[in-house]
Amino acid sequence: MRHLLVFAERDDAEEVAETVAGEFPVIGMPAVVRETLAGEDDAEDAQWLVVVEDPSGMLPPEDVARLEALAEEYDGWRENG
Repeated sequence: MRHLLVFAERDDAEEVAETVAGEFPVIGMPAVVRETLAGEDDAEDAQWLVVVEDPSGMLPPEDVARLEALAEEYDGWRENG
């Protein structure tokens, strides 16, 4: 399973990635990637993703809830990838 935490600002994504790595050391450092919205030519419309890999789907519901809460703290959200 892959959890995508989506943010408008790169700084927010990088800060959340560091927090996730600190709180969930078994996951390691999540990747921070830029995703341009389909059909958008303006770089301002890009989103920043924190990609949290959980290949075994072992994160318990309370940890997934923590990922969602972290995303919301920075005006972002969580999606399954």
